[in-house]
Amino acid sequence: MSLLRTICLAAACLTAALAQAAGFSTIEIPADREGPAMQGAVWTPCAAPAGDIKLGRTTIQGVRDCPLPPGAARLPLIVISHGYGGSFLGHHDTAQALADAGFIVAAISHSQDNFQLRGGPDDKIVALATRTADIKRLIDHMLQKWPAHGRIAANQIGFYGFSRGGYTGLVLAGARPDFERLPPLPSSPCATAPEGKACEWVKQGFQELLATPLTHDARIKVAVIADPVSMLFDTQGLKNVKIPIELWASAYGGDGVTPESVAAVRRNLPVAPEWHVAEKAEHFGFLAPCSQAQIEAKVEICRDAPGFDRTAFHKAFNAEVTAFFDRHLAPKH
Repeated sequence: MSLLRTICLAAACLTAALAQAAGFSTIEIPADREGPAMQGAVWTPCAAPAGDIKLGRTTIQGVRDCPLPPGAARLPLIVISHGYGGSFLGHHDTAQALADAGFIVAAISHSQDNFQLRGGPDDKIVALATRTADIKRLIDHMLQKWPAHGRIAANQIGFYGFSRGGYTGLVLAGARPDFERLPPLPSSPCATAPEGKACEWVKQGFQELLATPLTHDARIKVAVIADPVSMLFDTQGLKNVKIPIELWASAYGGDGVTPESVAAVRRNLPVAPEWHVAEKAEHFGFLAPCSQAQIEAKVEICRDAPGFDRTAFHKAFNAEVTAFFDRHLAPKH
């Protein structure tokens, strides 16, 4: 990516912005027949200058509970799906950039796959099915129960997903995964004690996964997919994905994702995606730059490959992502 192109994209986003900062508020989606309660957050355009908001070890830029700028215009909605063991804060800088550019952005911590649940005996394998229902419930909440739901353009909904979140977006867009292609985790108890009780739990989890219906959501019109968990898809499984997609791959991969597996998605999608490679990046390079507290805690998501500047990359990445959504969802500035 050329420096000139990055500067031009950033300038375009600033010109298009409705406001000076991103408003930030938390949400809770109550338990219902479709799933358990979920926590999340919403970023919105805001006319006040941003400040630091500290949430545990994460520090974000924004304005708490900032009202939307006055006006009758309805704004596009972007929903975000995090990766395995993540949270609704994992892509906060991208959410902020999109809100600064005039989008309403909502993210949740997935109900059966988040940082508080990571490390169970089956690593919540059933979440490969429930994740899609989580995002449907998030969209339902934003369109029906969020206090400012009347300001959302219901026909202009986009999706951003990373890793398992990228898998989630492909399924929501019509992909059909083949769970028989799912490789066993090296840490799975079935690898070391196939006759043990823990392995029985894993097998039960797999049967529960097969029995849980997947959710597709035609309200999603466009998607940005970053380093998706994609070994479950072949050409047949992706044939129904027809929406515009911007597909990103890290140069080195990681956490079960390889550059080759992401390139296979590129080849197998029936509509060619916009294709980008994050040079010198490993898988976690798509997560927001780490705070000093995260770095000092030696959180694994903060480690980057030599020569990769995550902060600089995200400035360019967020500009590219914003420009893509701007082209396809056409917010009214």
